This record gives sequence, structure tokens and C-alpha cells, in this order.
Amino acid sequence: MAHATTEAAFVSFERVQKSYDGTTLVVKDLNLSIPRGEFLTMLGPSGSGKTTCLMMLAGFETATTGEIRLAGQPINNIPPHKRGIGMVFQNYALFPHMTVAENLAFPLEVRKLGKSERDAKVRRALDMVQMGDFGGRRPAQLSGGQQQRVALARALVFEPELVLMDEPLGALDKQLREHMQFEIKHIADNLGITVVYVTHDQTEALTMSDRVAVFNDGRIQQLAPPDQLYEAPQNSFVAQFIGENNTLTGEVRGMGDGTCIVRLDSGDVIDAMPVNVSRIGERTQVSIRPERVEFNKARLREGAHTLRAEVLEFIYMGDIFRTRLRVAGSDNFIIKTRNAPDQVRLQPGQQIEIGWLPEDCRALDAP
Repeated sequence: MAHATTEAAFVSFERVQKSYDGTTLVVKDLNLSIPRGEFLTMLGPSGSGKTTCLMMLAGFETATTGEIRLAGQPINNIPPHKRGIGMVFQNYALFPHMTVAENLAFPLEVRKLGKSERDAKVRRALDMVQMGDFGGRRPAQLSGGQQQRVALARALVFEPELVLMDEPLGALDKQLREHMQFEIKHIADNLGITVVYVTHDQTEALTMSDRVAVFNDGRIQQLAPPDQLYEAPQNSFVAQFIGENNTLTGEVRGMGDGTCIVRLDSGDVIDAMPVNVSRIGERTQVSIRPERVEFNKARLREGAHTLRAEVLEFIYMGDIFRTRLRVAGSDNFIIKTRNAPDQVRLQPGQQIEIGWLPEDCRALDAP
């Protein structure tokens, strides 16, 4: 999905900044356009500004400067309950003294809907999350996963066009969490709603989103579809934060047509794609994904670079083997290989030659 223009944007942040103390900015000059129907995830470490952005959109926080628009209308001064936005939090925020059905009916009562219409909408929302038989129970009688389904149904019951989710699956165990990721995605797609989702879990972001905005230090570092973030990170932070990544540091020694020559600190010389470097003499950190590295001579493709390596650790992980190597002075170079019948099992201490294609090696900014 391409960047939407502000005119076409359903949600837009225009030069938004947020400071709690008048000096330190937790969100810096944020410009972001989200088209209608998009599932956008704000991903980043704690304190990166992602939750503050969500809370400003919800109306629980006020932007210090800049403007937030919803369907073209400025909403900075509209109170949260009048924005018509559904919210799902990590802690469910269900009313313990109400039944499940009463919890869902509450946002409808606030909107002055009649009883028969309320009942129909509650039934439909509970069926949507496979909780149709639980309307008479109290939240305390439900498991964590069931409570999260109810919280999701309550956010959807009044049919909002925009739903905000703040770490909604953080309290669930791994298996249930993965199941819910697909379920939320399917519901969002079926309803055609716009979702802004906040998480610090990169797998979750890659699995669920149309686009991901990677936050660090109050700014978006990169905004792109999941495959692009992983395959083509724009800087060292994104490369390190999204997926596993091998890094080697060095200096740019030559710039060519679409490639650059990097002399690593170990003295080895390699070719790389110049993503975040532009001149000779510049320090760089090169990034290579573990699954792009090959050590089987027969599989090394034409034009691959090779370096000597020593096996430090070989770990069987079921579907893959994970090998840790000493390469060019780094003791933390990882290779991931598929568990295939012809895949060689390496031994610690073994000396091998590894290789990769220059286009799989990205020269990024030196951190």
C-alpha cells in the first residue's frame, strides 16, 4: 500500500509534537497518513513514543503542537467519547460488576440506542469473536483469552470505523496470542475497519499489518509494509529491531554503480549495497540476515562473497539449525539453515567458508 496523501487520509498526524514537561519531546514532528481500511502497527521499544501517539489519537493525551485529523476533521479539541473510536487495551478494562452482555451494551446505551437494537448488536459482536454463549457471565468467570475477546467485541459493538489497540495480546500465552493475531486480522479485514495497533513485538507487527511504522526516540525511523522492513531496512536501528541480523563494522573504501566496497575492521574487504552511506572514508555497519548466508559450497551462488569462519555453536531447533560463528572478528555471527536431509551438521571448532550475495549485504549508518 503506497503512502496516502493527506487528502485521501482517514487518519492524519500533521507536524505533531508532544512534551510532558515543556522541554523534552517524546514525539517529534510526526507526519503520518493512514488510509481508510488500513491495518497500521506502531512498533518500537518502550519510551519510543508509539503509545503516546495512540493516546493522542484516542484523545487521552493532547498534542503540544500540530494537528490530528480524522476523516478530514481536526479532532484535537474533541473529547474521547465523541470521537467514535473503538479501543482495546492490554488490561481489558471490562466492568467487573457487569455481565459480558452488559459490558457490550454499555457503549450502546451511552449512544442512546433502543433495547432491541442494543441486543441485536451485542449478539452480533459476541458471535464475531466466538463468544455467543457467554453473554450472561461476569468477566471474573472468564479466562484471559476470553476476556480479551470480549474487550475486542466491546470495541467493535458500536461499529466504529477506527479501532485503536494498545498491546492487546501482551498478557496472553504464546499459542493463544498467535491464534488471536490471525483472528483480529481476519475480523478487521472482514469489517473493512481501520486499525492502529501498538506493540513492541516485531513478529506480531510483521504478521498482522499492512504497514508498520517503526518508532525510536520519538520519531518514525521507517514506515513500510512488513516484507520491505525486513528485506530492506533503511538504517541500523530498523535492521537490528526487526528480526535477527548480523552486523560487521568497517569503512567505505569505494563507491560504484549500486554497490560500495567496505573494508571491515578485521581487514577483510567485501561488497555491499550503499543504503545509508554516500562517500569514501565513511564509517558503516553492514547488515546481513542469517538466512541469506550459505556455507555449503555447492549452494554458493555465482558472485557470492566468501569469508573464513570458525564454528562456535551448532543448535538444533527442529525446523532449522542455528549456527553461531566467529567471522571477521565478531563472535556473534549467526547462520540459519533449513533442516533438510542434505544439510551438513557442523561441529564446534570446525573451520568453514561462508558466503552471501552482495545484494544481501546492506551498508547502513554506523551506530
